[in-house]
Amino acid sequence: MIRRAAKDYLVFALDVPSAAAAEPLVERLAGAVGMFKIGLELFVREGPAVADLVRRRGGARIFLDLKLHDIPATVRRAMAAAAALEVDFVTVHCGESPAMLEAAVEGAGGRVKVLGVTVLTSVAPAELKAAGLRPELAEDPGHLVLRRAAMAADAGCAGVVCAGHELEMLKQRFDDRLLAVVPGIRPAAGEVAGDDQRRVMTPAAAVAAGADHLVVGRPIRDAADPLQAAEAIVEQISVALSGDSNRTAKPR
Repeated sequence: MIRRAAKDYLVFALDVPSAAAAEPLVERLAGAVGMFKIGLELFVREGPAVADLVRRRGGARIFLDLKLHDIPATVRRAMAAAAALEVDFVTVHCGESPAMLEAAVEGAGGRVKVLGVTVLTSVAPAELKAAGLRPELAEDPGHLVLRRAAMAADAGCAGVVCAGHELEMLKQRFDDRLLAVVPGIRPAAGEVAGDDQRRVMTPAAAVAAGADHLVVGRPIRDAADPLQAAEAIVEQISVALSGDSNRTAKPR
């Protein structure tokens, strides 16, 4: 297995409203993160041109987080259009339709890695129950994550997006068949005021549990010094990768 640098695990979420807001962050963090994630807000505002901006200014890989969810024919065409942007990852909701996932993989045509979104990290069991899921799936989101991950694997997706708490069972079930991309990463408890993420985990814990990529937005974006915040997270990842329980991350 090729050893990856600690920074290659870190995906910075460009959750900002415009290219003007994104550009200085991309330039500042270009050497500190492995990938930039472009989400719905920024993509809807700026369109495909924002991917070119990130590629030119950042020199890092690009994760297009569109969370496609529609009839299979529409998802197939949308994924083909996304693949033409020469990005690395594009997301599609696992939802209720294996055919939709299969259409996404067909549309990707091997040009981009498709990630299936299992259960959003902002969703709690009470909300799953209210949505009509059976108690055994609603009360423990891990069971629902595994079921949807199996759909993604069968459809040919490269990986899934899940919370850190589902990593251990996911890796036990699928090993390296599926990449595990984990949002809801928080360097310290209570760091984000008014946090809407419910199922969160620290960078070190997520890497130790088998995460392949960690998505971090607000703890970096809203820091007094975003670069220093990103470097501190990379240091935590490095400690976890070293497996040295006696080593601690350097204070920042």
